[in-house]
Amino acid sequence: MTVKKQVSIWKHELEDVLDSKVNEFKLLDYSKATAEDIWNCLLEKVWKGDPEKSLHEVVQDIFHLNPNLFMTFLTQQSLKDNNLQESLDALLGNKKTD
Repeated sequence: MTVKKQVSIWKHELEDVLDSKVNEFKLLDYSKATAEDIWNCLLEKVWKGDPEKSLHEVVQDIFHLNPNLFMTFLTQQSLKDNNLQESLDALLGNKKTD
């Protein structure tokens, strides 16, 4: 019988697998890859939330994460962060002129 849990519950058992993926991306010259970024990419783009999966399914998803999908995720995150920063700057700027 295969045990299924929410993927977030498996995370602490997957540190070595995530580190392996980080090392793979670094070999491909994605030097800024982190285990947390990879995990967040999987949550948002692959799993689309926190579904129930067996451990071997989660490991497979990590090992099969495509570098292009990961870079797309990072680019989108960067754009979101920049838009948030611009919004905050505009709000702070508006408060300064009041």
